[in-house]
Amino acid sequence: MNKLIDIEKEQIEDVLKTKKIPSFKAGDTVKINVYVTEGNKERIQAFEGVCIARSNRGFNSTFTVRKVSHGEGVERVFPLYSPMLESINLVRRGKVRRSKLYYLRQRSGKSARIAEKKDIIKKAKETLSNNKTEKKKIEKSLSDNKDSIPTKKSSEKLNQEVDKDNNKESK
Repeated sequence: MNKLIDIEKEQIEDVLKTKKIPSFKAGDTVKINVYVTEGNKERIQAFEGVCIARSNRGFNSTFTVRKVSHGEGVERVFPLYSPMLESINLVRRGKVRRSKLYYLRQRSGKSARIAEKKDIIKKAKETLSNNKTEKKKIEKSLSDNKDSIPTKKSSEKLNQEVDKDNNKESK
């Protein structure tokens, strides 16, 4: 039994070397790029929808994605480690309290919507990165204006300008 588990782990590791699979769960909106063969030509087709179920069974893990296309609900079951999947992209995270969202099959319109999960940590990181880029822009403009190395006074001006910008954003 241990040999089977080891073989499965090796297969999963081999797939993960070539592909990056994001962590997602039921309720998340995902975009899957699938290889489609038509005759002797192969192309990539995107399938974007809500993940309504995940089945974690090692190498045989699958996930079900549902979308509404031209008024008809379409569901597809994808093997997670399939070579037919070019990529999986996480579009947005959904706020749900169930692992299987089969009740969405009976719903349509606004009642079939899923609220987006608000990540406080993610927003904090974004504002920090925005502040850093603003600081760099201001430093560059100050250095371009004076054509010299920024002094202590110019760095204090820089901090004051960034603080003003942050106060405007918070209001």
